[in-house]
Formats: sequence, structure tokens, C-alpha cells
Amino acid sequence: MIRYALICDSAHEFEAWFRNSGDFDAQSEGGLVECPQCSSPNVRKGVMAPAVSTSKTEKAPDPQKAMMEIAGKVRSHIAKNFAYVGDKFATEARAMHEGDKPERAIYGETTPAESKALADEGVPCAPLPAPFVPPQAKKLN
Repeated sequence: MIRYALICDSAHEFEAWFRNSGDFDAQSEGGLVECPQCSSPNVRKGVMAPAVSTSKTEKAPDPQKAMMEIAGKVRSHIAKNFAYVGDKFATEARAMHEGDKPERAIYGETTPAESKALADEGVPCAPLPAPFVPPQAKKLN
């Protein structure tokens, strides 16, 4: 497969893939290549840099592994800097928002209904995706 940078006679630039350079030529001559913006069949190859392969092969990073590494850093940050309040999260967050308790960084559990009520009241909070939730080590008495 080969990717070409293409330009139509109205100067619209776009890219397209072809099996080989002969396929582009044949399709272009047959009027099968057209600009996706203006449908002009008058399309030519534009200037593009070739993809150069080196002897050094670089393996693409595994996105799942990268995400889990980031999740581990977030978990560690939360465990170190936030207090776990368990199922008292809604009560604690609301009390801080209303000024009844001093503000501090907390995390814990809440029901979907409690979470919606907090949002409706303007209490700032957000759910943590499961991979980002640290072990519950800092229980509040």
C-alpha cells in the first residue's frame, strides 16, 4: 500500500491510499479519483516526504500498558494526598461545600442518586474510573 498526498484543481489537499503507483495512475485516468471536498476529478499527486525505514525497529508502545502505568501513578497520588472517607463521601463533600467543615482532598463511595444530588447542588466531585481507585487505606473515623 502507498499513501499519496493529493491536490485537486481547486487546491484542496487530501490523502488517499493505493495498492501501488500504477493503481493511482489507472484510477486517475479512469476518473475514479476525485476530491472529497468539491468532487473534481482533476487530481494530481502533491509533494510528500517518503516514509523511511531504518534498520532499528522501534516497537510501538502498548496502549493498555501505558494506561495502567498512568493509572498506577494516579492511584499513588490519590492515596498519598487524599483522605478516604468511605461511604460518608456525600456527607463530607456537602459539609465542606457548605462551609461546615474545612476543605480537604477526599475520596470515597457514593450512590448514583447521591452523586446526582451533589452535582445538582453544585458540589464539585467526579467519579474515579476503577483502575484509578486506590486501596482504601486511610479510613476516616
